[in-house]
Amino acid sequence: MHVIVVGGGISGLAAAHRLLSAGVRVTLIEGSDRFGGKLHTGSVAGVGVDLGAESILARRPEATELARAVGLGDALRPPAVAGASIWTRGALRPMPQDHVMGVPSSVAALTGVLSDAGLAQIARDAELPPLEVGEDAPVGRLVAERMGREVVDRLVEPLLGGVYAGDAYQISLRSAVPKLYEAAREHDTLLAAVRAVQRQSPPRAPGEPVFTGVEGGVGTLAGAVADACRAEGAALETGVAVTNLRRTARGWAAALGDGRSLAADGVVLAVPAAAAGRLLAAEAPAAAGELAAVEYASMAIVTLAFRRADLARLPRGSGFLVPAIDGRVIKAATFTTGKWDWAAAADPGLFLLRASVGRYGDEAPLGWDDADLVRAALDDLGEAAGLTGKPVDSVVTRWHQGLPQYTVGHAERVARVRGYLAGLPALRLAGASYDGVGIPACVASAQRAVAELLRALPTGPREEAGE
Repeated sequence: MHVIVVGGGISGLAAAHRLLSAGVRVTLIEGSDRFGGKLHTGSVAGVGVDLGAESILARRPEATELARAVGLGDALRPPAVAGASIWTRGALRPMPQDHVMGVPSSVAALTGVLSDAGLAQIARDAELPPLEVGEDAPVGRLVAERMGREVVDRLVEPLLGGVYAGDAYQISLRSAVPKLYEAAREHDTLLAAVRAVQRQSPPRAPGEPVFTGVEGGVGTLAGAVADACRAEGAALETGVAVTNLRRTARGWAAALGDGRSLAADGVVLAVPAAAAGRLLAAEAPAAAGELAAVEYASMAIVTLAFRRADLARLPRGSGFLVPAIDGRVIKAATFTTGKWDWAAAADPGLFLLRASVGRYGDEAPLGWDDADLVRAALDDLGEAAGLTGKPVDSVVTRWHQGLPQYTVGHAERVARVRGYLAGLPALRLAGASYDGVGIPACVASAQRAVAELLRALPTGPREEAGE
């Protein structure tokens, strides 16, 4: 059997890797000039760093298992520090711990982060009529109705913004925080639902990290998977786009931008929703319409390098989040040198950090030139963390339409798309647009797509498909 994987991000690479392990011949086509998608390493002041995703949720096994399978097991590294903060109400304050995506289990959980009036609002949850979430609800609206807007604006929104770069008042509870959604359907108050989720969560072993990284950067995972796929005989191509897909008597034909046509028994589309929709417009117009409706947020990452000797004091902890309500340019900062030992060891004389810019509905700063973005980031970093040194190097990385928005009804939309595609022979979707945006979720999406595709592929002897 021959399967074409369209898209060379981590989802497409994971799909190719899983297909090869099942004995399938694979051709992977990536339109850009490199593999990895949002996993991307670069260099600032001569030190290799991540310019995209920089950590992996460790409590989900899919990504770490893939890393071990391609020889990176010994390179997995937990953060050197775990103390994050939130820049709110004029100061950096320790990140609260007793919550589920910012929704607290008690009033005390947010002491210091919220004003006294905001804390008093949380207790109202127990006095309101029984909780009703229906088939879905916006996270922000539900929490604001039960606990007040300050909980949303000061904690829920920054946490959700760190994952989706989105608007908490539009993001789907069912898709973005599914465990809390299920618990909210079974309890009368939001406080009780949060406590139920916490009780159900398996306890962490002493020293077990929530997140992990990879020495040299998470972006090295993409290269390692690509190398492993080549070693298993896969054909991997960059710099060429799939421009059209059509069904044939034997499966699928993919037209490429360089004039070639590839024949295959099956296809995995591991590209953003809009791109998948364009390729499916002829064969599955209803699915294509649904995919075109998925919205995306754009963002930028400003990576900075300072000489330690130029800094009056070094920022502590792993970084901080920034509530959108305060009107800052940056939405988060990660102290790379403090968080990852391997980055600190690469050049002990440097201090590296990165700041994120851009949210859904607030993307104007992305139109600024690099110098203006750097200046704005430095202004915010100086006010928040007392960072007054002059950087010796900077890199601005823009991720246009980089993060899908899981708005209310997202789960139903994905279900409809899969229903429309069920009648097509051996074609499946994978990627961040469907069941989660984190690296483990993307790998799991690829594994699900491959498992379904293998069941749909024809079996038995057949004539080799030509190219």
